[in-house]
Amino acid sequence: MSTGFSIGYGTNGFADHTLDDTLTVLEANGYGALALTLGHPHLDPFADDAFERAARLRTHLDELGWPVVVETGSRYLLDPFVKHRPTLVDLDAEPRLRFLARAIELAAALRADCVSLWSGVVPGDVSPADAWSMLVERMGGIVELADTAGVRLGFEPEPGMLVETVADALRLRGELGAPAAFGITVDLGHCVAVEPEGVVGALRAAGGLLVNVQVDDMLPGVHEHLELGHGQLDLAAALATLHEIDYRGVAAIELPRHSHDAPGAAARGIRAIRDALEER
Repeated sequence: MSTGFSIGYGTNGFADHTLDDTLTVLEANGYGALALTLGHPHLDPFADDAFERAARLRTHLDELGWPVVVETGSRYLLDPFVKHRPTLVDLDAEPRLRFLARAIELAAALRADCVSLWSGVVPGDVSPADAWSMLVERMGGIVELADTAGVRLGFEPEPGMLVETVADALRLRGELGAPAAFGITVDLGHCVAVEPEGVVGALRAAGGLLVNVQVDDMLPGVHEHLELGHGQLDLAAALATLHEIDYRGVAAIELPRHSHDAPGAAARGIRAIRDALEER
């Protein structure tokens, strides 16, 4: 069944495959888009040949006819000891800011739909109010970079982070002056875990600002990416809502802890989406 959006898969679920082999497996399973997580092992954003590799990838994607989104959730890219740190709400966020600036540059080279990013968990030495002030100030600069490069941002609410819900992301966008470059990423599983109005309410709230969708299942109150059908996500309702709001971007399965069975997870994932589309 045809959709207005492109069904993709996240490279963070193929950590044991080369990027070329990842594309081979995804194409064989009928996928039509890529969510590229910058970092090991597929595209180190700080490598000397990063832009050459991005150009080769764009050529490959053009041959396939696939769109791509850039994800910035690499676990130990900036600090080999602490996952995801520093974030935009740490006192010293300079490494994160450099990374996001490079992600925007690479997204422009890739002609990516967006760069997806998030706020971070408020550290113990920062108050929530101070964290919010730092986030607004830092995001102002990031938005300027994205706007200059012609790149959209997809700000993702994450369970346990300062920006946890779509309502939080909309508040942030409002305080930044509602810039055109500021869009929203919605993870369908996160909607099960923390969104007060569930997946349908979250997608409708994002509406025309939605530029990126991550697809996975979850259980209420638990931030653990599960394969579709293993949690409480109403996938058929989510897909119907994407149709309702006329979403035309990438909807990519995100299973960062399933690299040990990446081909199997990819095959099961697209089958679950197809079944849900038929149900819809």
